[in-house]
Amino acid sequence: MVTRLKKSWSKPTRARLSNLPASLLIGGGLVGFLVCVALLSFVWTPYDPITIDVRNRYLPIWSDGHILGTDKFGRDVLTQLIMGARNSLFVSVVSTLVSLVIGTLLGLYVAAAGARLQNIISRGVDVGVAIPGILVAMVLATAIGPGNAAAITAIIIWFIPVSARVVIGPTMQVLSQDYIEAAFGYGRTKWFVLFNHVLPNISSIIIVQASVMFAAAILIEASLSFLGVGAQPPTASWGRTLKEAQPLMEIAPSLMVVPGLAIVIAVLGFNLLGDGLRTYYDPQQARKR
Repeated sequence: MVTRLKKSWSKPTRARLSNLPASLLIGGGLVGFLVCVALLSFVWTPYDPITIDVRNRYLPIWSDGHILGTDKFGRDVLTQLIMGARNSLFVSVVSTLVSLVIGTLLGLYVAAAGARLQNIISRGVDVGVAIPGILVAMVLATAIGPGNAAAITAIIIWFIPVSARVVIGPTMQVLSQDYIEAAFGYGRTKWFVLFNHVLPNISSIIIVQASVMFAAAILIEASLSFLGVGAQPPTASWGRTLKEAQPLMEIAPSLMVVPGLAIVIAVLGFNLLGDGLRTYYDPQQARKR
């Protein structure tokens, strides 16, 4: 009996996995690996991330126990890479989740508002989307000082109007359906309809947008750290590692290649995940290719 149950469950499971888009599987694998690396940093790293050993500077790859070599301070590059993954995920998770919550609520409110108020707020959202996040971060770094707080705040300010714009259109489309009018006729309040009828119908769009925003947040955080307004020492950051390695390209090219490759893999993973989720929730996307 147990054997039959296992067989009956295994076939549908294999069928579901085989129907998943390849981009979803590859992207999910890369993102899962990145998350595991970031979580690993809380319990183990090959070396102390802040210990300086000037006698072992610029060690090449696979030398004296340093798999990826050492930097100009003698710190283990692999350790810096692992700690940088934790910092990048922290910044991207906080900024993306906060901006998604605020942006989604704003988008729902704008879509359900009157035409006049909707037009005014929509123009404000368009202005917010047009403002470069890096410029906002530079201003915040001047006002509150460089660091993760400035980077997170800048990304949130940039992402809120982006999230709102993504939500407004689908929300208006759902609100035009007959069953929504029936819900209002039944006496349901506006926010009850938005949360119980509209939000479940646009949740797939929000999930896909979240994966794209995660990729963008990692890239923005690395860019801000490279410019000196992101994470500050001793906090490890892929962007700052790139900046420190730039003058050493001829001496130790691996110092620049390794963090650059980590950024590429992380961004690629989230983008593939977003593309796979889009295809999974909308199979017509796969037919168009």
